[in-house]
Amino acid sequence: MSVDASHARPLNRILIANRGEIALRVARTVRDLGGTSILPYTPEDLMSPAAELVDEAHALPEGSGYTDAAAIIDIARRTGADAVHPGYGFLSEDADFAQAVADAGMTWVGPSPAAMRTLGDKLSARAAAVTSGVEPVPGITDAVTDPDSVITFAAAHGYPVALKRTDGGGGRGITVLGDDDAVRATPAFDSAAGVGTLILEKFVTAARHVETQCARDCHGDFAVVSTRDCTLQRRNQKLLEEAPAPWLPEGIEDKLHEASRRLLEAVDYVGVATCEFLLTPAGELWFLEVNPRLQVEHCVSEEVTGVDLVEMQLRIAAGGHLGTVPAPRGHSLELRITCEDPAQGLAPSTGTITRLRWPAGPGIRIESGVVEGDTVTPTFDPMLAKIVVTGADRDQAIRRARRALRETVVEGVTVCTSLHAQVLGREEFTTPGADSQLNVTTRWLEDDVLPQLRTPQNAGTAGTAGEQPPADDHRTRSTYVVEINGHRLQVTVPDGILGGHNRRLGAGYAGGSNLAQQPLRGRGTGRGRAATGASAQGGDPGAIAAPMQAIVTRICVSPGQRVHEGDLLVVLESMKMENYVHAPMDATVADIPVSAGRTVSAGEILVRMRDIRDDSQPEQEA
Repeated sequence: MSVDASHARPLNRILIANRGEIALRVARTVRDLGGTSILPYTPEDLMSPAAELVDEAHALPEGSGYTDAAAIIDIARRTGADAVHPGYGFLSEDADFAQAVADAGMTWVGPSPAAMRTLGDKLSARAAAVTSGVEPVPGITDAVTDPDSVITFAAAHGYPVALKRTDGGGGRGITVLGDDDAVRATPAFDSAAGVGTLILEKFVTAARHVETQCARDCHGDFAVVSTRDCTLQRRNQKLLEEAPAPWLPEGIEDKLHEASRRLLEAVDYVGVATCEFLLTPAGELWFLEVNPRLQVEHCVSEEVTGVDLVEMQLRIAAGGHLGTVPAPRGHSLELRITCEDPAQGLAPSTGTITRLRWPAGPGIRIESGVVEGDTVTPTFDPMLAKIVVTGADRDQAIRRARRALRETVVEGVTVCTSLHAQVLGREEFTTPGADSQLNVTTRWLEDDVLPQLRTPQNAGTAGTAGEQPPADDHRTRSTYVVEINGHRLQVTVPDGILGGHNRRLGAGYAGGSNLAQQPLRGRGTGRGRAATGASAQGGDPGAIAAPMQAIVTRICVSPGQRVHEGDLLVVLESMKMENYVHAPMDATVADIPVSAGRTVSAGEILVRMRDIRDDSQPEQEA
């Protein structure tokens, strides 16, 4: 594989420490450059498109996975890899893994472990920003250990405020607090909550999320490839991104470029990075974080510049020069197609993909790691694919995106295409406001768009644990093609009405979660999808069961503890989304049959409660 610097190290054999669409993405560039791609895989990915496309695929040891650093490095050594590309997710931001790769004599395709450690910790990242003259979101840069410091900060800056775990990311580990009572009641400071170091920031309720795709080489050269707008989010995770960021106020783009340059220089960053900021309606620009890796949304920057960012990563990692970066032209949108049901508050959907058809035509790029017949589980991220749509300008890109959604067919699991269609038809998104800025904020999807897509049984506040929608509401449906008087029509009906299931076309929808959702409320409220437990088998009202298959990440109570309605009991993670299980009533915790780190099935009991009236033990407040 060639690079444009005479002193650069040759990188010919690249191990891709990832899976799915990003593994495919990296493998294609490696092949373009004439190199050899190597992929470690788990048993469920034996027949994956990525395993089929790469030059060499090697099985990970039984019981290991994509976060098993030792197993991945062992495969890299045995296969003679020159470099390791981490993609995104898994080990991509693990500084220890990066150091282990370097210690093994291979090239890490990313920044130095020292830069990763500085930027990966929210405390040190804020400190680096302040030192470099870049203003972060108002907050406390030191660790927060007690409620009084939060209340004092809020008295000066106002509510709401956000407590963030320094080891969190992707919208996880965030607790939003709205008043003094919520601060005093939050379990975040309790040792039982099992959280790491906490920092405090003002929670900005009305802002755009803008960022720079930038890069810096070992020779000190720096460039911004493009700006991006990633304002459309749910649960603090992005759903639609675009480049360049539209309708930026005068002077903001220059500030974005300068702040990004200062941030990368402050930590001697070498590689491709994303610098993220909040832009308020008043024109305030506040630093959020630097992502020391390729971003999911990198495709839109590639489309408007013609730059292959993976090739740029490999060139910089080999010691080469950054090279010339063309100015952006045209406009590009990325629609993340996730297994989430907009009618159920974006509850995760799992199942087998029975039919799959992606759009095509001018301006359409598909990044996907799944094929028809694949089974979607809660183990990995909910994203099935990215539909990247590019046009000569933003209006054309939006029109093409609408057409692309009409061509997209995914059956067997429920995906979020109806939400994208709603967004692309809303004037707030398609037309600038009176001040020539984008009208929407990071709360727009959840506060405005999603409520209009909820089915009636899931609108508003749900009841207590155990309430379920009627059985017919989550029946699967099948699609049939019929011809009436020479007119071809497509009809979708519930299974069983016509006496069978159409195996060729498959189920129309899997129905998503059948748990009635409720908004976050009460004590310990965080930013995430809230849930009371599902009813357990046998109808025991004191048994709080898992509403879905998930991993138990935190247990926030202990046996014998008295809790109040709304208190946080357990934090689950499904498809990399945090789900909060709250107490449905005032009660005492009788038993906790699960432990942190364990995978539980839907309906499995998480916590058993007993009525306070039957409790003769001394009160232990949550």
